Amino acid sequence: MIAHVREVTGKPVGIKTVVGSEDVFRGFFDVIKARGADSAPDYITIDGGEGGTGAAPMPLIDLVGMSVREALPLVTDLRDEYGLKDRIRLVASGKLINPSDVAWALAAGADFVTNARGFMFALGRIQALKCNRNTCPTGVTTHDPRLQKGLVVERKYKRVARYAREIVHEVETIAHSVGVGEPRQLRRRHVRLVDASGRSVPMNETRPSVQNAESA
Repeated sequence: MIAHVREVTGKPVGIKTVVGSEDVFRGFFDVIKARGADSAPDYITIDGGEGGTGAAPMPLIDLVGMSVREALPLVTDLRDEYGLKDRIRLVASGKLINPSDVAWALAAGADFVTNARGFMFALGRIQALKCNRNTCPTGVTTHDPRLQKGLVVERKYKRVARYAREIVHEVETIAHSVGVGEPRQLRRRHVRLVDASGRSVPMNETRPSVQNAESA
């Protein structure tokens, strides 16, 4: 299907998923290896179990899927183990709204970071959990003309643009502070993970299963 869509559209084709187990992804990469690199998606977006919108069912929001802090390093390591680093780009998602989150994701192995929640906050979202009811009080996710008046585009677009500029600037500041020229050069050795006791360990010396500790 991936190859068919790519052939029809002439565009890069990828998938987005929340990770539930290592076995599923290992099986996925086994199939790609058996069929050849042309069968691989051009990118895989790794969302976290902590993601979701106000329209998502609460059991899925609260209970299903690994955190992106665990899933992204795991999938990165598997992709590289199967020799697909140059074939498949990894995109990180899942509440990565702060510069520290973006820097962590790039260091963990993401090629790109996608972010909806942060831009929604900049636009005025308050997490009213009414996305699917057409009653969003801020006018962001509604077709009700009365409620849409709350979204004043002439003011809000400036906030969204400022958020985009500043998050890029601050991620660059983090990258420069650890001695690399740009964020894409961030690696796991540049991140230390802090455990419950307050001790830290370099991220490149930990297993993916414990890489969801607080990062510093």
